[in-house]
Formats: sequence, C-alpha cells, structure tokens
Amino acid sequence: MVELSDDPMTWVMAGDSITQAVEHTHGARGWVEHVRERICWQLDRLTDIVINTGVSAWRATDVLGAYDFVIGRFAPDVLSLSLGTNDAHAGPDGLPEFRDAMREIIRRSAGAQIVLHTPLVVSQAGNMPHIELPAYCRAVRELASETGALLVDHEAHWLAAFPDGEAIAWLDDPAHPNAAGHLQLADHTLRTLGLGELSAL
Repeated sequence: MVELSDDPMTWVMAGDSITQAVEHTHGARGWVEHVRERICWQLDRLTDIVINTGVSAWRATDVLGAYDFVIGRFAPDVLSLSLGTNDAHAGPDGLPEFRDAMREIIRRSAGAQIVLHTPLVVSQAGNMPHIELPAYCRAVRELASETGALLVDHEAHWLAAFPDGEAIAWLDDPAHPNAAGHLQLADHTLRTLGLGELSAL
C-alpha cells in the first residue's frame, strides 16, 4: 500500500509504450491517465503531480541510461516502473542485464516509494518475440521481494481473467492493451496500491 502524505506528492510513471499509451488506445485514456484521475480528482489530491515518462520500445537499460531526464529531475515521492515486455526480446541471456538495470534504477531512487509492475499477458499471435516473458515476470516479482518494492502483478491478474492467455478483449494487438485493457491495468494498480478503484468516468 502506498503511504499518502498530507503534503502534495509527485508520482513518476516510467516504462515503455504500454505506459506511454500511444496509438493503441485510439484516443481513449491510457492507464496512467486513469490513475491520475483517481489520485488527483476522486481522492481530492488536486495538487499532486502525476508524470508519465514512458517511451515506446524502451527497456530497463534505456530508462537507466536516461535516468536523470525521465526520473531523477522530478525527485518522485512514488516511482512506478513498468518494464520487461521489450526486455524479453533478449531472451534468457538478457535477464541478468534486466535485473541489474532495475536494481540500479531502484538504488538511485532511494527515498521514493517504488512500485514494480509485471508485464501483462501477450497473446499467442505475438508470442514468438516474447517467449521468455514469464521469466521476466518472475524476475520482477523477485526484485520486489528483494527490495521491498510494492508489486503490481498484471500477469497474474490477466491470467485469472483469461486462463488460456488469450486476452483478446483487452488487447488492441497481440502485445498492446486497448482502452478496456488500460482500464484494467489502472484499476488493478489502484487496488494493489490501496487507492480503491475508478468510479464510473
């Protein structure tokens, strides 16, 4: 559960295209926008700042390489890291580099409340480049346990809804959520952080 301060807070949401929420929402809100609506309006934290620094196609090493620009300069109270989907293209050989980059991002963000997200489920149509994605989800869970970060397990949530792994209703293409999928990402994140869930928007 995220600890809320009486003072205004800064939330930084770093990640890849699923965080950036470009193209595949077709004009609808992405999950970070939904989370911002909940925090700033529904929870009446009007002066909290929620910053989306997601970049399409980025991996953990990209975020680390641009750390000061996408995270450090904002001095976040809460840092959300949603990575692994693109990292998985490197297969099992990429896992050590992924873990090391994530650990260093967390280390540099000492003082922030860290939130780690597992990647969501990719449909079989897009599975070939993401064949190792479950291993990256396990790595995120292990990092959360190791560092004390809050864990938002989207993979488990999506598999509970779609045991066959074919979350077609929540996807715009085999790897990117549609508007319904983004709403699921937001609500699951909010519930996990102890912030309730979105009211009807």
